[in-house]
Amino acid sequence: MLSAFQARPIIEFKQRDKSKIESILAYGDRVLVGLQTGSLRIYRVNETEEDHTSPTYSNGEPHEEQNAKHRAVDLLREEEKFSKRPIQQLAIIKEANILVSLSDNYVSIYDLQSFTLQERLERTKGATSFAVTSNIVNDPSTGIPSIVSRLAVAVKRRIMLWSWQDIELSPDVTEMTLVAAIKSLTWATGTKLIAGMDPGFVMVDIESHQVTDINRSSTTGEANGQIGARFGAVNSSGMSYVGMGGWIPKPMATKLSEDQLLLAKDVNTLFTNTHGEASTKRQVPWAFVPEAIGYSYPYLLALQQPSKGILEVRNPETLSLLQTISLPSATLLYVPAPNISLAHAAKGFLVASDRCIWRMQALGYDSQIEELVEKSRFDEAISLLDMLEDTLVEDKAGQKRDILIRQAQFHFDRRHYRKALELFRDAPAPPKRVISLYPRSIAGDLSKIEEKDDEESEAEREEKAADSSLIDCKTTDARSTPSRSMLGRFRAEKADSDTASIRSSLRKGDSDAVSIKGKVTETVPDKPLEGKDLMVAINELCSFLVQRRTQVNDFLNRDGSLKTPLVDSKGGQGGKSLPDFNFLLDHSSEETNIDWEQKLRDTACLVDTTLFRAYILAKPSLVGSLVRLDNFLDPPVVRDKLYEMGRYIELIDFLYQKKRHKEALELLAKFGKNVEEEHLSKEIPSALRGPRRTVAYLQQLPPEMIDTILQYAEWPLRTDSALGMEVFLAESENAEELPRHRVLDYLQHIQQPLAVQYLEHIISELNDLTPDIHQRLIELYLEQLKAAPGLPTHLEDPKQRSHVQEKLQTFLRSSTQYNKFRTFQQLPTDSEYYTPPAQQPLPNEANLHSDPTFHESRALVLRAMGQHQKALSIYVFDLASPEKAEAYCNDIYLSSLPTHKTPSSPATPSPNATDRGDPSIYHLLLSLYLTPPPPHKPSWPPALDLLSRHGARLPASQVLDLVPSTLPIRELERYFRGRLQAGKAEAAEVGVASGLWGVWKAREDRELRIGGDGEREKGGLSRRVVIREEDHCRVCHKRFGGSAIRVYPDGEVVHYGCFDRGKGGEGEREVRRGW
Repeated sequence: MLSAFQARPIIEFKQRDKSKIESILAYGDRVLVGLQTGSLRIYRVNETEEDHTSPTYSNGEPHEEQNAKHRAVDLLREEEKFSKRPIQQLAIIKEANILVSLSDNYVSIYDLQSFTLQERLERTKGATSFAVTSNIVNDPSTGIPSIVSRLAVAVKRRIMLWSWQDIELSPDVTEMTLVAAIKSLTWATGTKLIAGMDPGFVMVDIESHQVTDINRSSTTGEANGQIGARFGAVNSSGMSYVGMGGWIPKPMATKLSEDQLLLAKDVNTLFTNTHGEASTKRQVPWAFVPEAIGYSYPYLLALQQPSKGILEVRNPETLSLLQTISLPSATLLYVPAPNISLAHAAKGFLVASDRCIWRMQALGYDSQIEELVEKSRFDEAISLLDMLEDTLVEDKAGQKRDILIRQAQFHFDRRHYRKALELFRDAPAPPKRVISLYPRSIAGDLSKIEEKDDEESEAEREEKAADSSLIDCKTTDARSTPSRSMLGRFRAEKADSDTASIRSSLRKGDSDAVSIKGKVTETVPDKPLEGKDLMVAINELCSFLVQRRTQVNDFLNRDGSLKTPLVDSKGGQGGKSLPDFNFLLDHSSEETNIDWEQKLRDTACLVDTTLFRAYILAKPSLVGSLVRLDNFLDPPVVRDKLYEMGRYIELIDFLYQKKRHKEALELLAKFGKNVEEEHLSKEIPSALRGPRRTVAYLQQLPPEMIDTILQYAEWPLRTDSALGMEVFLAESENAEELPRHRVLDYLQHIQQPLAVQYLEHIISELNDLTPDIHQRLIELYLEQLKAAPGLPTHLEDPKQRSHVQEKLQTFLRSSTQYNKFRTFQQLPTDSEYYTPPAQQPLPNEANLHSDPTFHESRALVLRAMGQHQKALSIYVFDLASPEKAEAYCNDIYLSSLPTHKTPSSPATPSPNATDRGDPSIYHLLLSLYLTPPPPHKPSWPPALDLLSRHGARLPASQVLDLVPSTLPIRELERYFRGRLQAGKAEAAEVGVASGLWGVWKAREDRELRIGGDGEREKGGLSRRVVIREEDHCRVCHKRFGGSAIRVYPDGEVVHYGCFDRGKGGEGEREVRRGW
């Protein structure tokens, strides 16, 4: 039991004194005692040494040998003629300096200093009780605060109210009538009363005179079968004491906090707020009907019947019985009201029998909390801390955290792992402290568990633990049916609850203490944490560590730096504020100059590494996701463990995440080449065999690691070149940003076709326009075509050689970035593959006739150099292909047009020829046909075909100059017909264009003058707007007056100068043109 209060008798009547105590009142250092004889005794309470020390008490009573050296009280005076009848109730209104007394069923007012009668309130004849209150009220008109005191007297069914404004008594007396006789009055607020009657409780508003029944809540009413019934009403299901001598329990009420009250009648209770609304909190488990109830911060008090002589101290939140104090024959309980003194705030209250008064002294809150913790009443200690103000205890948050941790430790020792880890999360406990509770297989060197040396290795123990977890997962039927031992354990845990109720009856009614059901002690298992218990504990630890991992990531970046820098990253406890992540760290208060950032990184490493060990044992499927995500795992521990267990895929992922790329690539090379080693614990998975996994890994490396990429890409390229080239040809940002010259040199060193493939990729796919890259591709093409038999680059397959030649010609035709002169010089000039010197600036007639393999390639280079006549000479004389020559001319002619058009068909020549003085590309070809250089002879058939198809593109004067006079006119018939048709087509085109222009001009003029077709009203130049005197500009909000205006198409009018500042931005102003 808790020792929250200590009972010290301060007033004891001697045996010869036959007086009996009827009422008590305490204020300041005075205690007023109303006697049965009508006398009033005034005592002064002396401060003794017992008030400052904590003597030893047994069940709330001091030992007989501990006697005070000084008297606890002094009798100052006794007013023997204070009243003729017993003094039933006493109260004071300190602000008015008066004493209120209830005696002989009348309420009287006395002077507080002289105790002389000032007035007997005759209207209170038949009064049964009264209640006083004092509150600070602001004047509604002036706002000046004043103290308003009120006296409420219960006279049968009436409530009579007197009020004092500061020290002046108001002449108005308010009177209200209820449905039944009033048995008790309690102030809920300064303007609301709780009236207890036989039919139940009501809330009375003295300002609005509104009476509200206090009913049970729906949940409570349904449970008791009294839905909507007034609480405390006498019925068949409630108190039926009328038939037992006509006794009905007295209704009682007490205020617990600022907005909560407790109503009690018989053993039934109801919690309500100051508005009369009932809560769903369960009833107080009283075994007997209390004689009186009260509230001494922060405890609920209940005085049992005089025959019991017991004062119960309960927690008002949990309703648990915390202390029982034996007070023989006690009948009165007096707790000073908040508006009189602060004695109620756990500093003391009074309990009295008919001949003795005890003063209840409270112990320190810190000692009370520590006592509850020592007795394993953790929930009660936490509840007490929550109820106390922060100023009443030292480091409230720290104490609560420590209690939760100790409670979690308590449950962990008893194998209640889920409850323990939940409490560790709620505390929150530092991860280091929780991890240290586990064996070395989980906690490593932090483990506090001493393990015995045995012949089994750690790996064998882990395998047994994993096997036991699999067995547990399979035996679902056995788990679904609890055994007898499990049920017994459940009952023991239920009995061990902090909120266990007291027994329903007492074995000895005259005992000094209430017999409380003892707590079932549960022994701490002494067996080691292993097997099934270890698996359960690890599973709960995983959820705890995942939460802590998330919290750590809220403060740390991926690189281990703090997301929010600290003002002073090195500090201790000496008055310096702690960082927000202090709850994650485990450090002593004596430490100074703490590197918070490093401590947080160490904690992150500890959490992640422990979570990895837990996953290895209990949840192996989650290991991969942990090592792949951003983490702070300890590399040596994880690497060795994964390698030892044969988790090679997770090992590679972990090394990549930790940027240990060389180490990962070495392992991939070893696994990929299928190197057999004796120390490998498991067979290499198929996903790691071959170069594919190495290629995928290299693709993920950034371009800055080009040295590593080139170092480990060689063996995949030599094993499978197509797969290995994906490192450089993949459609990824890393592959596109690799330094291309280094990659090109590297690939050319391995295999020249690989370099060609890479060049083709970066030029065609990545659109690389670097001249060196384009030139290098041409040179590699030429090197393959010119390679002599026996060389590594020689192409023996004719199809392959033809394919390379076609690619070279296509590239020479499409690219414009290569060096034309250098390329032409590299082309062979005779049947032997001879490269002319680089100093030769331009090609001449001497080297145009060479190897036929490169005829068209040289023509394409000459075209790029602008040497069209020499290029056409190759097509006409060397290749003897009029079709290719004509296609060459078509390409040149179309590329010279301002806009690209589809080439016209041979039957319909394009009407764009003009009789210009300069020769066209077709004229050059025609001259080669008709006036060829020696020893070639004129070729009439291709020349006439050229004139028939493209005569319109040839100047007539130049064509007629080339045609010899001996040529018959009929041979030129198609030429002349083409010319005539082209002229007619051009004239027709001009006529159509002129007509369309006229239509467009007419439409524009119409829109300008009268508006578009969609406008119903007049538009264009005929558009009008009306501006009234009150209209104003929407931009500057000024009236228009005689200012110039602009009008938007939607009819909005603005000042001419405000047009540019109108609605919308530049784009909208372009669309919303005005006039």
